Amino acid sequence: MLCLGRHTITGLLATCGQQFHDWSAAYRLFSQPRLDPAELFALLRCQLLSDLPPAAPLWVAMDDSLLPKSGPHIPGVAWRRDPLGPRFQANLIRAQRVVQWSIAVPTAQGPAAARLVPIDFLHAPTAVKPHPKAPPEQWAAFRQQQRQHGLSRQAALRLPQLQASLHAHSEQALRPLCLLVDGRFTNQEVFRRLPPGTVLIGRIRQDAKLFFLPSPGAPRARGRPARYGSLAPTPEQLRQDESIPWQSVRAVAAGAERQFRVKSVAGLLWRTAGAHRPLRLVVIAPLRYRPRRGSRLLYRRPAFLICTDDSLPLPQIVQSYVWRWEIEVNFRDEKSLLGVGQAQVRNPRSVESVPALVVAAYAMLLLAALRAAPAGALPNLLPPPKWSSPANGNRTSTQQLLHQLRAEVWARGLGLDHFSGFSSAPTPTQKGEKFLSSLPSAVLYCNA
Repeated sequence: MLCLGRHTITGLLATCGQQFHDWSAAYRLFSQPRLDPAELFALLRCQLLSDLPPAAPLWVAMDDSLLPKSGPHIPGVAWRRDPLGPRFQANLIRAQRVVQWSIAVPTAQGPAAARLVPIDFLHAPTAVKPHPKAPPEQWAAFRQQQRQHGLSRQAALRLPQLQASLHAHSEQALRPLCLLVDGRFTNQEVFRRLPPGTVLIGRIRQDAKLFFLPSPGAPRARGRPARYGSLAPTPEQLRQDESIPWQSVRAVAAGAERQFRVKSVAGLLWRTAGAHRPLRLVVIAPLRYRPRRGSRLLYRRPAFLICTDDSLPLPQIVQSYVWRWEIEVNFRDEKSLLGVGQAQVRNPRSVESVPALVVAAYAMLLLAALRAAPAGALPNLLPPPKWSSPANGNRTSTQQLLHQLRAEVWARGLGLDHFSGFSSAPTPTQKGEKFLSSLPSAVLYCNA
């Protein structure tokens, strides 16, 4: 987190002043079984559960991401679809695929903002495709490995381990676990392997084929008892149905409490989830916004959610899924600010352990910030530049946390006991001189 350049192992050694020493021990730390990121995340889960209220449910968001790579001999790297490419053209990039779990830590009771802290990290590679002229035995083994290395299956197989770890660190009774996912993980593989006692809230297609519960007294001429009832309206048809009124739900989004218009229907079945799992469908109306002041109102796309718990309150479903966006912020901060995936390693164990270690360090930084300021905003931060806009007092960004960390670590080494007269301007003269840079400002405010 203190590196000023690329976040590689050699960059870390140079930051620690070890650039003139032997670097092989640093690489062996990751390539040999000496560092176990699972132990670090287990410690983080234990500390987070101790800070949460005893009876509060655990809101865990799960999502995948790609770490771009350029080396052709890195284990687990393959050609994948670029999610940042334009919609009219599917671009491919070489990248490493990972899955992350983050737990939501609300800043207050009721409708409030939350910060998502990573609690687990998984490298999810795909099966290596054999040569086209390989024997049929290799192709049969590849197809079997392809099913085992599917993204949804790897994530679903990790869920029981994560649930057991969270329950093992809970000092009180077993807390309910609520899993927040997007449309990628709202599929049959995840539903089939969902641990008992886990509630799933995920997005669903607007044309999903849903059914009502079967009528218990409906006569049947022959065959087995009906497992599905009559055909229910699709999520898009429910949104356009004027006979079902909209409800107003308040939730905190983007630092302010806002009104959401929603529709909800309980007691539905979906063949993907199974006939034994009744679902609740929630339709969120598109939100209106202005791209700039004075422009006309535009509308975003509606959201269609399903929840496996009919008794969960509707405001809690909407608020928890608004929190899920924070895991996207986690991925952005990890890749752009902390350099996850920039380490140039090719050992299979190093490829898995180095990104996990950086994510664990990022989680520790967020945990320290939450303990220093549970309400959200840290006091006595490094003063912002004069040209910056007034910061939102409800949230401290990761960039501000990194600036504060550098200031607390390096301030005494730079001779800064306080920040009054932080950067003194040079004495003006009639003849222009070259710009005199300030070393403290360059180091503490560096965004690299």
